[in-house]
Amino acid sequence: MPALPCPEKDTCILYLLRHAATANNLLNPPLLQGRNQNPGLSEKGRQQASTTAQWLAEGTISSVYSSPLLRATETASPIATMHHLSIVEIEDLIEADVGNWAGRHWEEIARSEPDAYSRFIDNPDQHPYAGGESFGNVAERVLPEFDSLLDRHAGESIVVVGHNVVNRIFLAQLMGIPISRSRDIKQSHCGINVIHRNGDYGQLITLNAIFHLASH
Repeated sequence: MPALPCPEKDTCILYLLRHAATANNLLNPPLLQGRNQNPGLSEKGRQQASTTAQWLAEGTISSVYSSPLLRATETASPIATMHHLSIVEIEDLIEADVGNWAGRHWEEIARSEPDAYSRFIDNPDQHPYAGGESFGNVAERVLPEFDSLLDRHAGESIVVVGHNVVNRIFLAQLMGIPISRSRDIKQSHCGINVIHRNGDYGQLITLNAIFHLASH
C-alpha cells in the first residue's frame, strides 16, 4: 500500500469519505435515511470501513472528524484506531433532513408525491425534501464548517467522514458547480475524495476513488 503524501507547510490535505453502507443503502431500490434515521453499518459496510482504514494507514493523519450519525462514526472508528486518535463528532456535518421521505425510495415518492418530487429534483437548492431541508439549507451549515476545518489544519492531513448530500454540496462548491446540480456528483460508500487547501485556494485532487474496494 502506498504511503500517504505529507502536506506542505501551509497546505491541508483532506481525505473526505462518504460513510460505508448500511442495510438500507444495499436494498434495491435503496431507502432514503437522512439525519433522522440512524442505522449502523451492514456487514458489507464494516468490511468497506476496515479496508478503507487499511488504505489510509500508511501516513500521518492528525485528526479524524465525523458526522455524529452511527453509520459515519462506525466508518471513522477503524481509521481513528489505526492512527491512535479519537473521533471528533461535528453536528453540522450531519446528513440532510429528508423529512417525510425518510425510510422511502425515490420511485415510490415520485408516484405518490409527483409535484413535491418534481420541485425537488428540478431545484433542490431552493425546494426541500418534503418536510425537511433544501440543499441551500444544508450548504449554510456545512460549507462554513469545512472552511473552518481546512483553515485550522494547515500543514496537516485530516479525515472527515460525511454523507452523500453533505459531501456533494462541499464538492460542488469546490468544483464551481451550482449546488442545484450537486446530485450529479457520484459519492460511493467509502469513496475517497482528496482535497488540498492552501490559504483560500482549494483544489480537488481525487474524486470518489474506490479502487481500494475492488473486492468489496
